[in-house]
Amino acid sequence: MKTIEVVAAVIRNGDKVFATQRGYGEFKDGWEFPGGKIEEGETPKQALIREIKEELDTIIEVGELLDTVEYDYPEFHLTMHCFLCTVKSGDLVLNEHKSAKWLTKDTLDTVDWLPADISLIDKIREVL
Repeated sequence: MKTIEVVAAVIRNGDKVFATQRGYGEFKDGWEFPGGKIEEGETPKQALIREIKEELDTIIEVGELLDTVEYDYPEFHLTMHCFLCTVKSGDLVLNEHKSAKWLTKDTLDTVDWLPADISLIDKIREVL
């Protein structure tokens, strides 16, 4: 089974985190933390800064690693490095996503998370 290594941004603003809804592909309509694949020669933090600029037209400050999620989907194994981030500049423009929401500790369960992202929710509750 092939492994795909990605990064995800848990973008925080006070007591809220930013979640995005996929508008395309196999997991269309599922909710996730934005990010994407690490390209050759990039560190996870560099990949995350590039991906968020591409997807959301926003510059982020990448903070500490929240967790690395290992998850087996039917077609591939996912390794997802999830970092706590904050917005440095930009307005979180949805270039690739269908929808987005700021969620609080109490509203984290109100969206339909993709399987790999679900495992982060308890950790995020702790940091909010």
